Amino acid sequence: MASYQTALAYNLEIANTPFSFASDGNGQDDSKDPTAPDHSAAEREDLPYKVELWDAAKKTVVQVLAVTANGSIGYAAYFAATREHPDRYITLRHKNSIVSRWNGPAH
Repeated sequence: MASYQTALAYNLEIANTPFSFASDGNGQDDSKDPTAPDHSAAEREDLPYKVELWDAAKKTVVQVLAVTANGSIGYAAYFAATREHPDRYITLRHKNSIVSRWNGPAH
């Protein structure tokens, strides 16, 4: 169940990512639709909850496992990540604040 929730959160993030096809080489960029909304940093602000998997030294984020707008979904993804990676440092972040952290077992 945990891997399903993680995959679902990842697929939802991918579904909201804009894609474009390579140009045909004629020098004109026809892929930009002037009526399409600008998918920039403002879109990421709408998804303030992140579940992050850290390296063994707890210095850098190795992978963002989930990104969501809803705190309950964020916590569910965080809980699933702690079960799927019990030996790793995992954080649930809301914007720039860490809401919860899983330190893994003490060695």
